[in-house]
Amino acid sequence: MNATRFQVGYKFETLALIPATWAETSRNYIESRESLVVRNYAQYCSVVRTGFGKSRLILAGEVDALWDAKPCRPDDPINWVELKTAATPLSDRDVLKYERKLLKFWIQSFLLGVPKIIVGFRNKEGLKSTIVGEGVWRIRKREKGTVIETFRIEESGHGNILSRDFLTWRSQSGQGHVS
Repeated sequence: MNATRFQVGYKFETLALIPATWAETSRNYIESRESLVVRNYAQYCSVVRTGFGKSRLILAGEVDALWDAKPCRPDDPINWVELKTAATPLSDRDVLKYERKLLKFWIQSFLLGVPKIIVGFRNKEGLKSTIVGEGVWRIRKREKGTVIETFRIEESGHGNILSRDFLTWRSQSGQGHVS
């Protein structure tokens, strides 16, 4: 990947993010973001505890932003946002390439508990042409299949794909409630 793509991604973050809530950020700052110097050091870290059976894992990773503000109660989920850039799909091949890229976006976001992905599409000159609030997607490729299927995940719940036995096991194993 060349440096220009990285710079476009960091510039997208600079344009999309503000250091505080709208009410706490001056109009001058908001309107002058286009001229701000790009910095890549302002980040958050999401730490997630999970497990399989008796094995426990702690995962951590960089997250770009908060959608609103950190919750007051430490047990409440944080409304993280991940910002990504992708080339504007211009052909069927480009669409396929983008769908494959969605898998990378999704796995990073899902594992870290990030509920929202925002994609800024860029053209060949690096300019953002469209911004899409993607949400978190379920992505599936059937065994021996050639098609990658994408499904948008509902804002809450599990889409009735989890069995009653699994839900009971999860709540009894200390993994918590699945809405």
